[in-house]
Amino acid sequence: MKPTLWPTGPRQHREPCGSATHDGSLSFPAIVARLIEVGFEAYAVDYRRGAQTFYMQDGACLDLPLPATGGAVAANFDAAGIKSQIRWAQSGDPAYTYAQFSRHVAQAGCAGYLVSFPGRRVVYYGRTGETLIEEFPQ
Repeated sequence: MKPTLWPTGPRQHREPCGSATHDGSLSFPAIVARLIEVGFEAYAVDYRRGAQTFYMQDGACLDLPLPATGGAVAANFDAAGIKSQIRWAQSGDPAYTYAQFSRHVAQAGCAGYLVSFPGRRVVYYGRTGETLIEEFPQ
């Protein structure tokens, strides 16, 4: 059974969250709270496909395009470089943008990531299966 808000409700909430991600008008915690509120449990970003998939608690999903990152995913997975970008994203630096974050993590070999709300973590992965797990800040 699809949630009562499907398909318009989650899409309506997800798309403003997507805009907020890209324009910086909402923080990551605020975006997560909004997505959880309407029934999402996870989302995945795939830099190679230029796609985002949002997963509902009942198994339904919503696929949306991802704005271009401006380059290919590097072959080598640089966990330290990715961690540096994560710290930058968490710092509150007014110069931070999701577009720059995406470009830099792709240059550091991040092919994509999975955000799990119930697991309170993000799993970043490289082209050959390397991973970096980052738990949500407390």
